[in-house]
Amino acid sequence: MAAGFDPSGRLPDVFTNAGTSSFTTFLSRVAPEMLPGRRPLPPGMAADLAPHATTIVAISAVGGVVLAGDRRATMGNLIAQRDIEKVHPADAYSLVGIAGTAGIGIELMRLFQVELEHYEKIEGAMLSLDGKANRLASMIRGNLGAAMQGLAVVPLFAGFDLAARDPARAGRIFSFDVTGGPYEETGYDAIGSGSLFAKSALKKRYRTGVSIDDATRLAVEALYDAADDDTATGGPDLTRRIYPVVMTATAEGTRRLTEAETATIAEGVVAGRMENPGG
Repeated sequence: MAAGFDPSGRLPDVFTNAGTSSFTTFLSRVAPEMLPGRRPLPPGMAADLAPHATTIVAISAVGGVVLAGDRRATMGNLIAQRDIEKVHPADAYSLVGIAGTAGIGIELMRLFQVELEHYEKIEGAMLSLDGKANRLASMIRGNLGAAMQGLAVVPLFAGFDLAARDPARAGRIFSFDVTGGPYEETGYDAIGSGSLFAKSALKKRYRTGVSIDDATRLAVEALYDAADDDTATGGPDLTRRIYPVVMTATAEGTRRLTEAETATIAEGVVAGRMENPGG
């Protein structure tokens, strides 16, 4: 008989009583060892023991926001994976991308998806975009112990704000630090090892009022520039047909660009750089 279950096979009361709208709070009471930040770790640094996800860029545009990520994961000086996916929908109107320890980041991202779905089921309403960012911040804060041992995860969160007064400016971007501090960004942002180069590229090219279509190309160009100077960031791989993951969040919801759409943009960027390598 499983621990906590009575002979009748009924679920324990904690599963049937009215509880919190936060799934992570519920999990911390029922099975805290299931949370990424609650697992015991051996002493010492562990940064080189797991693959790391790298560069993510976000760009706000008229009517929404674009989030894109390269496909490379590294472990020390080795390429651990060439086609990892670091950008995913958080819910119907928001997106999340991760940089840092890949395994913990993917787990944290999936837990965040469940957190938002659980809240909606319990409360019968969707969290505001600020509320989602704050929930994600608290989950990052719970991983602080592992982060101090080199297993840090830093996400980039973006979404369409359904409560925005001006739908044209409803695309919003939030960055975080390893302690869980949330910061709203203006226009664009990037995280990961190639973020310095990606943001430098966007600083020159980004203009307020850019369209979603133009923002998707800007995102791919920024990732190309990051890969050009950062060995941990993977550029478009035309040989293997591995391209960045590009997603949008608009009033119609979240959408991932198809492989064909991303290939067309990436191949156009590469062709342009053949004529002008500096962009």
